Amino acid sequence: MALDSKIPGGPIADKWDRHKFESKLVSPANRRKFTVIVVGTGLAGGAASAALGELGYNVKTFCIHDSPRRAHSIAAQGGINAAKNYRNDGDSVERLFYDTVKGGDYRAREANVYRLAQVSVDIIDQCVAQGVPFAREYGGLLDNRSFGGAQVSRTFYARGQTGQQLLIGAYQSMMRQVEAGTVELFPQREMLDLVVIDGKARGIITRNLVTGEIEKHWGDAVCLGTGGYGTAYYLSTNAVNSNVTAAWRCHKRGAYFANPCFTQIHPTCIPVSGDHQSKLTLMSESLRNDGRVWVPKKHADTRKPDQIPEDERDYYLERRYPSFGNLVPRDVASRAAKAVCDEGRGVGETGLAVYLDFGDSIRRLGEDTIRARYGNLFDMYEKITDENPYKMPMRIFPAVHYTMGGLWVDYNLMSTVPGLHVLGEANFSDHGANRLGASALMQGLADGYFVLPYTLAHYLASTPLPKVTTDHPAFAEAAAGTQDRINRILAVKGDRTPREIHRELGKLLWNKVGMGRTAEGLQEALARIPAMREEFWARVAVPGDANNVNKNLEYAGRVADYLEFAELLARDALERRESCGGHFREEFQTAEGEAQRDDEQFMHAAAWEFHGVGTTPTRHVEPLQFEHVKPSQRSYK
Repeated sequence: MALDSKIPGGPIADKWDRHKFESKLVSPANRRKFTVIVVGTGLAGGAASAALGELGYNVKTFCIHDSPRRAHSIAAQGGINAAKNYRNDGDSVERLFYDTVKGGDYRAREANVYRLAQVSVDIIDQCVAQGVPFAREYGGLLDNRSFGGAQVSRTFYARGQTGQQLLIGAYQSMMRQVEAGTVELFPQREMLDLVVIDGKARGIITRNLVTGEIEKHWGDAVCLGTGGYGTAYYLSTNAVNSNVTAAWRCHKRGAYFANPCFTQIHPTCIPVSGDHQSKLTLMSESLRNDGRVWVPKKHADTRKPDQIPEDERDYYLERRYPSFGNLVPRDVASRAAKAVCDEGRGVGETGLAVYLDFGDSIRRLGEDTIRARYGNLFDMYEKITDENPYKMPMRIFPAVHYTMGGLWVDYNLMSTVPGLHVLGEANFSDHGANRLGASALMQGLADGYFVLPYTLAHYLASTPLPKVTTDHPAFAEAAAGTQDRINRILAVKGDRTPREIHRELGKLLWNKVGMGRTAEGLQEALARIPAMREEFWARVAVPGDANNVNKNLEYAGRVADYLEFAELLARDALERRESCGGHFREEFQTAEGEAQRDDEQFMHAAAWEFHGVGTTPTRHVEPLQFEHVKPSQRSYK
């Protein structure tokens, strides 16, 4: 299949407006005739459900939790970008577009990124109207702060709870439509298969996580907003329930998976403390506005931070990147932290940590100001570490965070399966090989509120969609396959828990497909993953039965999908013989240790076609063209 991105013609600044005008519409009376399935109730899914319900479509929304308010979007802390230039410091749609393309290391579509920058200004107005309590300046205007990868202040925030407040705004809007009857909410459901009829996405198979019942749901289109796959690494900043299953099952039904090797490592997480942990806790990137990152200059220095004089500290980000300092993008800051720890200058018991120090800011601004900006984050850090960050520096280290890879979509957010639209982190399109901080919230809300309502209408108005019901044989086939997989897991009755196997897979991925990747390490991972998958199906232990609440069964199904997906993740990293953004192949770096792209060979998105578990997939290529931002060696010095 040729990958047609369906990018509109004309000047880049006019593409989206022109595309909206040229797209077909569905009249208000006819919208009631269409049923749309939305999977996921985070920012992307919640915004889409609210917007489509408001327009008058019949929406079925599926939530893996008992409440949409528990979606992982709630954990985003630092802020959301928008090119409003409230600080009058030179920001614009063009500059946000430029920063995002550059920050993504020239591996994203220009047209998609420009649209995201355009729509960003509307997102803030939408959220203010919903009552999102953004921080405000003394005069009452919305406040902004800085974030990594930008030299302007464009990040709107609600203390350290921005994701939570934005999610509540989307949730309230969606629940208004639930009350109005346009949205039907299905909580505690997990999507386990996509139903494709006559080549089009026409429904899903879910498992009721309370009763264990396998359910069939039909629709005229399916919209997937299920987040990323960072939990494949076991320890990540993601919620434990976050998973790849819905996207992976769609991939197995024909949706191409693009750029899975583009995983982002976040530089400011509370370090790993042992095998007892099931996840890692993020400390917002916003902290780098006022915190200074450093390590001792002396190797293996075990003194407490307050005993290390100023002239014996290495503020290595400020030293290496004088223009951006502590606000370099996440991939750059993460690799720099790894480098100083590899030199033996890391801090803490493990030596795998660096300091994030607020001493200077507290002396300059006062503790009350820092508390007003970051108080909840400081409280969270103290509860976890039993250390007071007002009195001593935080200890931080990089961890797996956001994933830029995902299901391939065209400009209309449609996958290679017609009718399957993919939103937010679940798609691959807007960030490239790296993501600037405060852009995930921007993309999720942009896709849900402002892009999908137009592109979905065009699909519904221009596509023949014969009436189907769950009596169609395709539903019976998908439901039977889902039940067979569940029965197979329960029948193993082995001696290893899903968590043990997942932890082992996570360590392999972190060590071989993490911050630093080599051909040798990736080949080792590709040799070990199939063996781990065989061991899972021979030794996994899942007690209980399928017909009630069974958390171990849910988890085992997700681990089985990780063990399939991980092979694609490592294969994609091996095939991309360059370094770009969050994908760092140690064989391809500059003399200064920065990522070295190969634009001649790899200026494209790689979209993989599934042919069966254990069978080599086909790698398709979508060339990327840069007409407005000239690719150059990314520098933040």
